[in-house]
Amino acid sequence: MNTPSILCPDCSDLSRRDFLKTTIVAAAASTLPAFAAPTPKSKSETLVATLYKSLSEEQRPKLCFAFDDPLRLKVDNNWMINKPQKELLKPDQQAMVRDIFNGLHSPEYAERVMEQVKHDGDGDFEAETSIALFGEPGTGKFEFVLTGRHCTRRCDGDSVAGAAFGGPIFYGHAAEGFNEKPDHPGNVYWYQAKRANEVFQMLDGKQREIALLGDARPEKHTETVALTGKTTGLPGIPMTELSADQKGHVRKVLADVLAPFRREDVDEALKLIEPTFDHLHMAFYKNMDIGSDGVWDVWQIEGPQMVWYFRGKPHVHTWVNIRA
Repeated sequence: MNTPSILCPDCSDLSRRDFLKTTIVAAAASTLPAFAAPTPKSKSETLVATLYKSLSEEQRPKLCFAFDDPLRLKVDNNWMINKPQKELLKPDQQAMVRDIFNGLHSPEYAERVMEQVKHDGDGDFEAETSIALFGEPGTGKFEFVLTGRHCTRRCDGDSVAGAAFGGPIFYGHAAEGFNEKPDHPGNVYWYQAKRANEVFQMLDGKQREIALLGDARPEKHTETVALTGKTTGLPGIPMTELSADQKGHVRKVLADVLAPFRREDVDEALKLIEPTFDHLHMAFYKNMDIGSDGVWDVWQIEGPQMVWYFRGKPHVHTWVNIRA
């Protein structure tokens, strides 16, 4: 399989200065009183409603489920929530799904994320991803879910109160094969570990002893992002042990890792994270260090109502769950 040319902030025409400017603006915007959470009138949500209306009586039983179906909140690194799009949707409906998916990502990242999903799905987005719709757009709660290898995305119009992205999501990338090199060449998301490692470099010796641990959490499907509600006793160093500038860099990392997503979801996620920011813990894991180079491939930020778990070995898997 040929590896497509997928750009990243550290190896593309998007300079580090422009990238940081973009993420700093996003972070600053999150401090404003008003924020733009997704609504039923957001671009992707509007397309979901159009897609729902276009379904035939034959298609609906195969694609539509009750909003409270437990399948809605499942997340995994490689799974199909339904049969592939190509088997269930007409070409014009498949085009709508592509537009919905692109609309869930920032203009700077939409093309790169699509190329990542196509690449990890053997090059065919429609054949290697599947969708399901829960509830009915326009009548209350609804959610569109798209899944595939290294991909779980949601579109809910803020139907799920107090949940960023409408529930847990997953993204990842195996850029040049299953086992990546220490610098993860071509990986769309490796920049996120590099940003997180900047925080580690800011820590003093005592702080590093608290932050650097041995074994990371196991990947256990949806259980991987189970929320504990704990404010103490979580893995790693609590934000209360960091200086003001170190906390500021953690906030920048949060803005950076959210950069691939649309502005509404970024705003909502940052708004939900901030009230419990001081209860967040940040951890790095030395037992999965590719190349033993001290650039930690695996790290996480966890709080009482948040898990952001980045596992960079053998390639990138990222698990996200953020609630009020």
